[in-house]
Amino acid sequence: MSERLAADVQPAVAPKASAAQVGRAVFWSFIGIRKSSGYEDDVARITPVQAIVAGLIGAALFVASLVMLVKFLTR
Repeated sequence: MSERLAADVQPAVAPKASAAQVGRAVFWSFIGIRKSSGYEDDVARITPVQAIVAGLIGAALFVASLVMLVKFLTR
């Protein structure tokens, strides 16, 4: 009977985070400001692959914006 009960109990799985949620989490991570409740929600929803891809995109955008700013200021 315990096997049947164990099979019936499904762990609660949070749905995957959207691109906007991942982007917002990466943005706040770059700044270094995050509420603990927001962090816990992100950990439950964001997969490591989503975080890595969003982090690489965020870093590339940051570097590109700095290069464009320097080119604009040194013209």
